[in-house]
Amino acid sequence: MNARGAFGRYGEELAARSLTAAGMTVLERNWRCRHRERHGEIDIVAADGDAVVVCEVKARTEGGPEHPMAAVTARKAERLRRLAECWLADHGGPPPPGGVRIDVVGVTLPERGAARVEHVRGAA
Repeated sequence: MNARGAFGRYGEELAARSLTAAGMTVLERNWRCRHRERHGEIDIVAADGDAVVVCEVKARTEGGPEHPMAAVTARKAERLRRLAECWLADHGGPPPPGGVRIDVVGVTLPERGAARVEHVRGAA
């Protein structure tokens, strides 16, 4: 794995820990959909009560050109919605009673000190 991949995996690990600390249950990480129209990956799939949560994780270094949350564009949000449908189809069908939510977890890593993790619920 290259340095960029390791950086991303570290950000995902911090995000998963943060979600768990917030009372959510991580169901899957780095789930891939290989259907032609919906090809892609979901960083984290979690349960929050009776809702399924698709989490996009963005990690950036402090002082970089953009905030982690800015990386989730309208196009990316639409792709996440399609991937959520694919995940549901592969895991039993209709949405759970609590529905499906798309969250974004932004991880900012400073040169020194602890990382900052921001969790935006229903971001997309």
